[in-house]
Amino acid sequence: MGLLRGMARTAVVAGTASAVSGRVQRRQASKFAEKDAATAAKQQEAYDAQMAQQQPPPQAYQQPAYQQPVYQQPPPPPPPAGGGGISDDAIQQLKELGALKEQGILTDEEFVAQKAKILGT
Repeated sequence: MGLLRGMARTAVVAGTASAVSGRVQRRQASKFAEKDAATAAKQQEAYDAQMAQQQPPPQAYQQPAYQQPVYQQPPPPPPPAGGGGISDDAIQQLKELGALKEQGILTDEEFVAQKAKILGT
């Protein structure tokens, strides 16, 4: 029984200490929050008073209002001529032609002629 009573007493003491500690912490936090709010209010009042004492510059020294020009968006570009661009097949053929030209199999004239034929121009 002595061991159980000792454990119970320890639990009560620890629980009480924890509760008191939490209460003290909350009370201090609210006290400091009130103090901070009062300090902030005083600083705001001082700032407002200082701003009220300052006079605006005379009208003679102010620059005239500048009106910024209105931006007009350029018209959209015209649609591409043809009928929707180059097909995937034509692109593949052009790649093959380019490879043949790089390998030296096609001359420049042959490349230009075949390219025009694929593109239909």
